[in-house]
Amino acid sequence: MPFARLAGLAAIGFGAIIFLANATILVPAGMPSPGSPVDEVVEFFAAEGGAVEFGSVFTPAAWVLATVFGAGAGAVLWRGERSRSEAWSLVGFAGVILQNCTMVGVIALRLTLAEVAGDDPDAVPLLWAFHDGVFTLNSTFLAVALAGLSIGGLRGGLIRPWQTALGLVAAALLFASASLTPLVMEHGGGFGLLGLAGWLLWVVWLVAYGVSLIRLPARGLAPRRSPAGAERPSPPATAASGGSARAE
Repeated sequence: MPFARLAGLAAIGFGAIIFLANATILVPAGMPSPGSPVDEVVEFFAAEGGAVEFGSVFTPAAWVLATVFGAGAGAVLWRGERSRSEAWSLVGFAGVILQNCTMVGVIALRLTLAEVAGDDPDAVPLLWAFHDGVFTLNSTFLAVALAGLSIGGLRGGLIRPWQTALGLVAAALLFASASLTPLVMEHGGGFGLLGLAGWLLWVVWLVAYGVSLIRLPARGLAPRRSPAGAERPSPPATAASGGSARAE
């Protein structure tokens, strides 16, 4: 199987896991949103620790799939970007890796809360505040992944303009949410909806990007010309190479 197709399947699998884990396990159990009152948080983690633990079972697979997706998209786009002296795919891949690393901390904090909420509720406020801060700031890395792979995908001819627009809108919402982290932590509510809207668009974007990678021909992307409409010239030969300099 071509690696691009594998990456496309990984993108769809990653999107499916994170959506279903939230929609079928955590949300029905009553997972508090950032900025929720501490009393609600203590009650949830004391009563629904099993749901938190069950939801965490799927996250390692999600992180593996996200890494394969980011690497595959980068591999497809990198050859063309080198000829244009660009690195948008690397920006996007870095965002994917950074969000993976940050979410490891978020899941670890949730599992810790599930362990201590019943026996030591006094420890919950500090842990929950830390969780809210890390979770909301992680939107920065989602925005980086969306922007890098959206711009790189459009310039490389991998995705369509509407997919790029979708990715950039999601990136803007997520970046705004991250920038307003203190307000999200203190008030939640409408401020938290920015991140939620951006996250839902992120899931849709993942699936659409995965489909584009699956449909990519085995030969890869066709070479794209520079904005001026001409291929980039090769560097001139030097005296050290044994020939006189000449224009290609």
